[in-house]
Amino acid sequence: MNRRALSRRSFMKLSAATAVVAGLSTNATVAFAEADAGAQGSDIKRIRTCCRGCGKMECGVWVTVENGRAVKVEGDTSCFTSGGNCCAKSQSSIQAAYHPDRVLYPLKRTNPKDADDPGWVRISWDEAYATMAEKYGEIMDKFGGEAIMMMSGTSRCWCMGAYGVFPLLFRSPNRVTPYQVCKGPRHFATLMNSAYAFSWQATVDQPEVMVRWGGSTEMSNYDDSCRQTVDMAMYADKFITVDPRLTNLGKESDIWQPLYPQTDGALALSWMHVIIEKDLWDHQFVQKWTDAPFLVVEDMEPTPGPFGAKFQAGVFQTQTRLLKESDLVADGSPLKMMCWDKIGNRLTYFDTETMLWEGETWSAEAGLVRGKEAQQKHLFPGVAQGWVPDQTGFTQADGFAAEIDPALEGSYEVTLADGSTHAVRPVWEHFKERCAQYAPDKAAAITHIPAEQIEEAATTYATRLRPETGYGNGGIGYMLAIEHGCNAIQNSRALDCLVGITGNWDTPAGNRGGTTSFLTAPQVNFAGNINMGGTEPLDEATLAKLAGIDKFPVLNWWQYWADANATYEQMQTHDPYPIVAGIAQSGDFMNMANSLYNWESFKGLDFFVCIDFWHTPLSDRADLLLPCAHWLEINATRPSQGSSGGMGYNVQCVERPGEVEYDLNFDINLYKAMGVPFSADPDNPWPTEEEYCDWYVQASGKTWKELTDDFQANGWADCKTMDPAYGGTWGFYRRYQLGMLRPDMKPGMQTPTGKMELWNTTMETFFPENPDDILPNYAEAPLSRTERPELEEEYPLICNTGRRIPVYFHSEHRQLPWCREQWPVPRMEIHPSDAEKYGIEQGDWVWIENENGKIRQVADIYAGIEPGVINCEHQWWYPELNQSGHGFELSGVNCLVSRDLRDRHSATSYLRAYPVKIYKATAENSPFGNPCPCGNDGTEIIHDATDPRLKEWAKLNFEGEE
Repeated sequence: MNRRALSRRSFMKLSAATAVVAGLSTNATVAFAEADAGAQGSDIKRIRTCCRGCGKMECGVWVTVENGRAVKVEGDTSCFTSGGNCCAKSQSSIQAAYHPDRVLYPLKRTNPKDADDPGWVRISWDEAYATMAEKYGEIMDKFGGEAIMMMSGTSRCWCMGAYGVFPLLFRSPNRVTPYQVCKGPRHFATLMNSAYAFSWQATVDQPEVMVRWGGSTEMSNYDDSCRQTVDMAMYADKFITVDPRLTNLGKESDIWQPLYPQTDGALALSWMHVIIEKDLWDHQFVQKWTDAPFLVVEDMEPTPGPFGAKFQAGVFQTQTRLLKESDLVADGSPLKMMCWDKIGNRLTYFDTETMLWEGETWSAEAGLVRGKEAQQKHLFPGVAQGWVPDQTGFTQADGFAAEIDPALEGSYEVTLADGSTHAVRPVWEHFKERCAQYAPDKAAAITHIPAEQIEEAATTYATRLRPETGYGNGGIGYMLAIEHGCNAIQNSRALDCLVGITGNWDTPAGNRGGTTSFLTAPQVNFAGNINMGGTEPLDEATLAKLAGIDKFPVLNWWQYWADANATYEQMQTHDPYPIVAGIAQSGDFMNMANSLYNWESFKGLDFFVCIDFWHTPLSDRADLLLPCAHWLEINATRPSQGSSGGMGYNVQCVERPGEVEYDLNFDINLYKAMGVPFSADPDNPWPTEEEYCDWYVQASGKTWKELTDDFQANGWADCKTMDPAYGGTWGFYRRYQLGMLRPDMKPGMQTPTGKMELWNTTMETFFPENPDDILPNYAEAPLSRTERPELEEEYPLICNTGRRIPVYFHSEHRQLPWCREQWPVPRMEIHPSDAEKYGIEQGDWVWIENENGKIRQVADIYAGIEPGVINCEHQWWYPELNQSGHGFELSGVNCLVSRDLRDRHSATSYLRAYPVKIYKATAENSPFGNPCPCGNDGTEIIHDATDPRLKEWAKLNFEGEE
């Protein structure tokens, strides 16, 4: 469907007219800023820093500070990752920092856990640390560290202790984080399939065919968002959106694929079938860098194969039906994967120990000689092109002592070591057959997209517009939505394969994974939430205690999260062992599983601590509530999480009010209170904040002050220009050819075979009972109309959820006046035909109900979704209600979520595409005779911009008084 028409052309004319302004150098921008600041007087400063108003983007901003107070936040044009953009969330950060309801001092509960009034009393930090050390120590002595669960969320640069420092401190694997339902499954899947976190796309490289799949990056995303995303879409030769609802930016697309909710896997497989049939796939990449040539012995029991690394500790040996030398001869190697050589008409091999083909020689230096600078158009000022090595194949020029030509097709006969004869076929044959099961005519019935439109989109994406560059049109920006229908891992694997077979994996504008810089790999992940070597990593025995590992065995390979559903259940049942304490450094219980059940689980904990800005629903279950610093008040590094390649710094702009503590200092002080060294330096086991910052950036060869002084003067840096001597590999593409992706510095991917695994050996090893899942596979959502047609009579609508809101970030900012005025209540999008059917008008409060719960949201009539589907907002709560839980149960859509249904591999919660019924809220069917949600005492929530309570929130507290 063509949605762009004249609007795009008009936009492009405007862009051309303003190109001169956009092309101003960084120095010119800085000079203007400095001159402007100097003219205003000595008591006014403008500080360059990095916004964390949404917790995802690395947006560069200028903060104006007047007499020690932040008074303005605006975009920094030196930051190409955000393009000078500064959104409402960022500008509202001032209201967050100086909010009259902000928690400024440590607090202790004096009333029972279920009391509406926790009875908070102020205590000292010394008492807080002593209490935590005593309580956690007692629990660890009695039950072991695994009895402590840890929570983190996002936002705040160092709020993610559960990802790094808390497991090491408590010796517990039981971290409950939104990572399980938010990008973690994509990272899990790509590590299994190719390399860690290669779901991220380098949108800053300007894809020629831009694909946004399941997200609204014009509003919010991890890495590329807002203005930068819009600019890239407008400059793209073709723009494709894949989404059940027509998004703001999606209306500008050339092709919209309005798939039925949670049918993404079927669509991705269908695209690949079209691409294969039309011969639009990258033959060299598929033949050499995937396992497509490896031979499958279909009628053989799996036998030991190559070794794979677990994510944190240990290795495992695969069990696979891929043919290995050890299957053919008694003394053969299980590490040599067999293929059929078409030149010699014989078996040949790929050696997973050396990562070389038979007869191949290799050096990274030789790979760098042949290549050229990338040739991307319309790059934002400050973005470097990078170096693209020539693609290698099977020729003498590629370093082969003897040419081989591994077959991708055909059937061959082999005799195994036991004397049995078997027919074998290459993986590619099996892969093609799997994709053919979802040919457009078949996928149309599943996705509700006409077959000819599926074919058009796939052809548009894969047909190279400039084949002379030697690489494809760009990767695919696939996002959160694909993870929430119990097919998260397989959806992500299918999309990773789609990017790979079209030659868009680690190429310009392709999918490249997380930015690499002078920071070491663990530090890049989650912005440095690690200690300084004071404690040993968790061992396999401890990691094997993950809650939920009995039902989801692959978590023993992934080793990153405990299943949230299992953890909450274990908090209530104490089976197979008790979980009786917890700590939350951001995070909440509303983001996965069933919120009502989770809420009850926290009531039974013996001891629970929250570190946060506010009194939140989660803090209402805490024994201690401790105040933390805002992003305007801290120093932290901020390399791009994803593939943008930007390097900036969070520079402290103002003093910290009251007794709020920087999360980093809190973690170090908690370690100290418990007598555990944070640093490996025996003379300085608990460093200062300044010492930590210097340690963290030491690989750059500079101090923190030197780096940030340079940042203030020159702005954001592109990691493509970073000296490789300091760990900068970001300036090179096709890094799998150069030995830059693997810890052993050998060529290849991070999988057991070193290849992109279309036939997945990790899946085959950990899920032998699911042979269909070895190849990318599609499964219907468990409560879809196809799987559970009997539910339609009682629950006739499908509930989708999770869309991005421009003024909110998940559950945050509900108490910020500028945000709440613009978006006071949660909205339920409903098609006009359904609204008429149910007698619902724009702005009506509507009951949304299923067997798990019942909530209210406001009707927003919108033709951009399919009839029979509603689209709700997630994680709503009401700070204005002074009661336990702050009314999360009134509108929080996760109260409707099933607790038992989840992804069969990663345990990711089933958060979208489940059946519900709706009906108009009236005085007769609503508590207090009021269709508008109310607190326990009948107090209405804030539901319009004129509410006087917003004025009270707007009275900024600059002094940090109680």
